[in-house]
Amino acid sequence: VPAAWQRPYLNIFKHFRVEEWKRSAKEGDVTALMDTRLKGMVYRIRGSNPASSYLQLPRAGTHSLGLTGRYLYLLFRPLPHKHFLVHLDVTTEENQVVRISFSTLFKEFKSTATWLQFPFICGTAKDLECDTVSQRGVFGAAPTDVRWTCLVLDLPSILSRYLNRRYSHLKAVKLCSNLLVKNLCTSDLVFDPGVTFSEAQHTDLACRRIAPMPREMAFPVPKGEKWHDLYDYIRFPSDVSKLPYNSIQRSCPSPVAVLEKPVCQLPPPVTLTRAVCDRLSLIHHITSPKAVSAPW
Repeated sequence: VPAAWQRPYLNIFKHFRVEEWKRSAKEGDVTALMDTRLKGMVYRIRGSNPASSYLQLPRAGTHSLGLTGRYLYLLFRPLPHKHFLVHLDVTTEENQVVRISFSTLFKEFKSTATWLQFPFICGTAKDLECDTVSQRGVFGAAPTDVRWTCLVLDLPSILSRYLNRRYSHLKAVKLCSNLLVKNLCTSDLVFDPGVTFSEAQHTDLACRRIAPMPREMAFPVPKGEKWHDLYDYIRFPSDVSKLPYNSIQRSCPSPVAVLEKPVCQLPPPVTLTRAVCDRLSLIHHITSPKAVSAPW
């Protein structure tokens, strides 16, 4: 259970004052800039290869973030036509450090007792509009129209499902090029960007631990537009279709559709388009886990 100072959520960049670079570290081309789309400050991490530039928390490898929230939220956008890489170091209840990595460089899921590698499959704005999706370009570098994404990682579930380990806390984060990053947060709540504060007040979503997206984590939505038409929401692991997916990709426009059996009255589920279903079926091409070679 998170300590009181981590509830209801913790804004990691704000709490550790990333902009001061005293408790965080940067290497290579890491720049803070104003994003006109999001109307706020973001960090751009870019380099000739994914490992050449990075933003790291905490600054020293001997220290630990000590964050115990179940979900890690990463608000980011891959740079078009580039590969990116993210490392998360988590600690188990047995005090074993496990590295969870995801990247567009990975073509298949690989694992050892201390390292999990997940392919990240970038979606495009056209995926929800077309009737079919070509396999070419799905794996690999980010497409031109890759969207801002809210990635929600269920850290205890990842450790339990893939290594049969119990989660203790998040030790460190290393965001490597090529990314635009708005924020990092942890929480025990599932934040649904499609739910407004008004809707939350008039429905019983709290019993499912579902809450509206906090303002400092939100992406702007122009009047008359819908969040899911503008951005991607990815929750991993996802139980949609009850299949053991070994890659991280958009699978459903709403987190409501991938939660456990409902105990409250919820909005009707969203029907997956043919394009999204085709993308989900690609996971069957990923082979069984193989041993991982030496770390980055």
